[in-house]
Amino acid sequence: MALGLGLAACAAPAPRPVGADAATAATADLLAALRPLCGRAYAGRVVADTPASADDPFAGKRLVMHVRDCRADQIRIPFQVGEDRSRTWVIDALGDGRLRLKHDHRHRDGSADALTWYGGELGPGATAGRWEFPADAESQALFRRLGREASLGNVWALEVEPGRFAYELARPGRLFRVEFDLSAPVAAPPPPWGG
Repeated sequence: MALGLGLAACAAPAPRPVGADAATAATADLLAALRPLCGRAYAGRVVADTPASADDPFAGKRLVMHVRDCRADQIRIPFQVGEDRSRTWVIDALGDGRLRLKHDHRHRDGSADALTWYGGELGPGATAGRWEFPADAESQALFRRLGREASLGNVWALEVEPGRFAYELARPGRLFRVEFDLSAPVAAPPPPWGG
């Protein structure tokens, strides 16, 4: 597919508030924005990471997202950090306009990490082009169990617009954001651990 055609296909529609009647459209909009990327990988860079961490796992590492598995009701996007293939973003269409983002974390042997399968459902106030997922009750219980109370207020966001995909984590006192250049696909990385 020509680059111009590919970029036009992933253009996000004009912003539209998500309410009771618009939730299904917002779900369809995100899945439609991601489907043209299926099978492709893209390099990214961290554009926000506050507060800075002395043991930053992303510093100096090559960041690659791979829109690897696309089903009718689920898209899986492994996020590789250097040689670390432990992270996969999982986007599920749950029906009735509900959309969920979860994080699947695995060890090198494919076993589940203790901190895995956290995320949330599409929150109110999201707009087409930017989808926000506040931490759900299941994730908050996991964070409490693992002593990660600071994560209780997590809100993850995905953005898709022509030429750019963004993944963001925000909470009071914390912002992490990585952006990927959709205009320049890269070679697909090896499969994620466990995948």
